[in-house]
Amino acid sequence: MFELLMIFMIVFVGSFIQGVSGFGFGLIAMGLLPYLFTLKDSTLLVMALTVFLTLRILISHYRALDLKGLMLILMAAIVGRVGGFFVLTNFGELDILKSWLGFVLLAMVVYMLLNKKPQKVNQQPSKILTVTLGVVGGFVGGVFAVGGPFFVFYFLMVYADKLKYNANLQAVFFVTSILTVTAHGFNGDFHSSFFVYFAVGLVAVLLGVSLGIRSFSKLPANTIRYVAMIIVACSALNLMFFS
Repeated sequence: MFELLMIFMIVFVGSFIQGVSGFGFGLIAMGLLPYLFTLKDSTLLVMALTVFLTLRILISHYRALDLKGLMLILMAAIVGRVGGFFVLTNFGELDILKSWLGFVLLAMVVYMLLNKKPQKVNQQPSKILTVTLGVVGGFVGGVFAVGGPFFVFYFLMVYADKLKYNANLQAVFFVTSILTVTAHGFNGDFHSSFFVYFAVGLVAVLLGVSLGIRSFSKLPANTIRYVAMIIVACSALNLMFFS
């Protein structure tokens, strides 16, 4: 019962933050869930819940989708997810990956806390930069479920309009998460207890993201994001040195 309560609280907070700011679910969830599960099980749970989380946001913002501008980085992200699938399948049970997760989380947090919104927006990054961000973001997302900052950086450059930014960001998360979950499903990586955890998490996701969307224009998203990142940073340090 304690385990289920912890899952509910972690997922609720993460999905609320993503509903308010467009990302953050993976960072929060992967900063805390590995204390309860292996890295592999934590990543699969986050990916499965991300499908429903991002779908809920897309339903609200689908009119802002830019399918033509989305294709290149989405294809690159899919390539990265293929590599992430093989790494997670073969090494996801190893405890050493929790330390690597801590390092990746801390690097992401430092980047997000220090990075400012690019001065130039509505620009088209080079194809090399687009493909690089897509592949790396897809790979990191496929292994650790925290590839979001790479896509945040890209879409902040491309779109000045926050609805277009958010809609296309969620579309990448949605498609890549479906592919990851489907591949691991065919590989037989889901065990029976996973579905109990998923059911609890799904309730938390739907409640948290709905509340976050309603608070989208009312709460200071940056303040919420900074508090969340500090929590993740503390968790990352713990995973690196004490897990």
